[in-house]
Amino acid sequence: VQLPMSQGGGAGKAAYIDTEGTFRPERIKAIAARYNLDPEAVLDNVLVGRAFTVDSQMELLHAVGAKMVEDPYKLLIVDSIMALFRTDFTGRGELAERQQKLGQMMALLKKISEEFNVAVVVTNQVMSDPGGGMTFVVDPKKPVGGHVMAHASTQRIYMRKGKAEQRVAKVVDSPCLPEAEASFALSDDGVVDYKE
Repeated sequence: VQLPMSQGGGAGKAAYIDTEGTFRPERIKAIAARYNLDPEAVLDNVLVGRAFTVDSQMELLHAVGAKMVEDPYKLLIVDSIMALFRTDFTGRGELAERQQKLGQMMALLKKISEEFNVAVVVTNQVMSDPGGGMTFVVDPKKPVGGHVMAHASTQRIYMRKGKAEQRVAKVVDSPCLPEAEASFALSDDGVVDYKE
């Protein structure tokens, strides 16, 4: 995202909201080295915030929106959108409140995306679908967050591990793309072509 547009980049900064403690600066440095960029300069252009509750996650999103007024951001990542909702709201008794707050957060993300012309990527968790075993589906998992999550997302891509180092990204829902799959691999250099 930090590469110039002439090289296929977005010529902007990135923001990363981390809800599970999985952000790794060393991964950013390795990817920067792949493109012959100064790793420290690239890392300086990635704003990272660690959220521990749903409320702090929402506060971080507001803070990121305020930073976008000052600097040219082109990417906002929330990893994982549902992790804190699953810990802060437990049981069916809190489901309605959880879904309402999730709807508010997704609306804020959409507003940020449109107002600042920034790509927003959210990762989500999946759970076993007890009813999914009744069908002939190979992988009976469904995304957490229900209809609120599904309807608020413009593009939905399901990622899974394939054989060996293979990863598979499948377009599940999109207003402009057909359902399709693509294979890739993860290396020290980031996302690379998968070779059998």
